[in-house]
Amino acid sequence: MTQFSHVPVMLDECIDALNIRPDGIYVDGTFGRGGHSRVIASKLKTGRLICIDRDEAAISVAEELAKELPITPVRGNFRDIKRILNELSIPAVDGILLDLGISSPQLDEAERGFSYMKDAPLDMRMDQSQTLTAADVVNGWPKEELERILFDYGEERYARNIAAAIVRRREQRPIETTLELADVIRSAMPGKALREEQHPAKRSFQGIRIAVNDELAAVEEAVGECIDVLAPGGRLAIITFHSLEDRIVKVAYKNAADPCTCPPEFPVCVCGKKPTAKQVGRKPTAPSDVEVKQNPRARSAKLRVAEKI
Repeated sequence: MTQFSHVPVMLDECIDALNIRPDGIYVDGTFGRGGHSRVIASKLKTGRLICIDRDEAAISVAEELAKELPITPVRGNFRDIKRILNELSIPAVDGILLDLGISSPQLDEAERGFSYMKDAPLDMRMDQSQTLTAADVVNGWPKEELERILFDYGEERYARNIAAAIVRRREQRPIETTLELADVIRSAMPGKALREEQHPAKRSFQGIRIAVNDELAAVEEAVGECIDVLAPGGRLAIITFHSLEDRIVKVAYKNAADPCTCPPEFPVCVCGKKPTAKQVGRKPTAPSDVEVKQNPRARSAKLRVAEKI
């Protein structure tokens, strides 16, 4: 098996947030290469860790790890956590971790097509059994839809120019590789954008990747489901890496803590909706300066934690 360097983000902070009990049942909904899972599982005695991932390669790693630690690998999507736990006959769990970042091995494996620095077929699928690829999006989606995902998901201010450039290029021939796409993106951007510190294709690749994997919808669906399957006192810890994800998690936690829909002028609540969770900490936790220096990919990470009431 190929070995990769993968550093789990905010490992100590996540372990502290989960309040792990040796006899508890926990879920790592984004196993990746097991950086967080190894430590969670090592703290269990009679407990159990359910490891979920869409990526077949990740599940292969989890299956090897299961030979020495109390983990149960499941290939699937964390948005289906209720169904997964029901199939395992688990009514409730004591903690759930979701690390929403793309795993380092996926970036490092050029053939997966996630990186704008390495030439590879346009793929970007986290679950390689799904049919939709980045090539399908880039070469088949209407210009207006391309512009929307680049602007909304990639937060790319030159989305209109880039979408138009993609359409012009694909009318001549399909855009088939990551470096081809990166060149098209670069050609559509003004000089001042090309002089920025970050790679000119970074935001566009993010937007396309989110669209291919339906990432934001998965997060929206998952937060509520995760809170539902927690036992009282159980913790949900979610690491986000960009503002769109963080906003979804922040709003979902707020709604769980204060679900009342009564007009503000009402003296008492009459809607009957009760809080299901409380937020742990007033602000999200960010990685330390030391961690960011050691692992630059952690720079934009935020950890938000909620506790089931």
